[in-house]
Amino acid sequence: MVRFLLERVSPHPVAQSWRCLTDWPRHADVVPLTRVTVRTPPPTREGTVFVARSGLGPLAFEDPMEVAIWQPPRDGSPGLCRLVKHGTFVTGWAEIEAHPAADGGSRVVWREDLSVRWLPRVADRPLEWAARWMFGRAVERLLRRG
Repeated sequence: MVRFLLERVSPHPVAQSWRCLTDWPRHADVVPLTRVTVRTPPPTREGTVFVARSGLGPLAFEDPMEVAIWQPPRDGSPGLCRLVKHGTFVTGWAEIEAHPAADGGSRVVWREDLSVRWLPRVADRPLEWAARWMFGRAVERLLRRG
């Protein structure tokens, strides 16, 4: 199991940063070899289910996720989204927060608890490094595309 936290700043207002990070199909645009399918009708809310399929052919896996907490930013308060991963290969949870910043931009916090089944504990440190790098790049790209 790996836990990590990422923080990024964005020049975008908090509502725009929130939309960038919670537009699930857009994640496929910034994570190579990934396709995202939303299985429940819009809008996103608690209970929304989507699946990220990553990889190629027989080396691909599905990462089904469900929105457990959905609190978009309102009236100067931060937004919070908690995702629960229900996969057979990848499990855990992720939390996405978007906070308003004094300069009119926003501060984003991404927390993740990630487990990959059948991966020995000795692989936790390399998994943490790879996940931190991959999710960090994805968050930066999502915010940059604003």
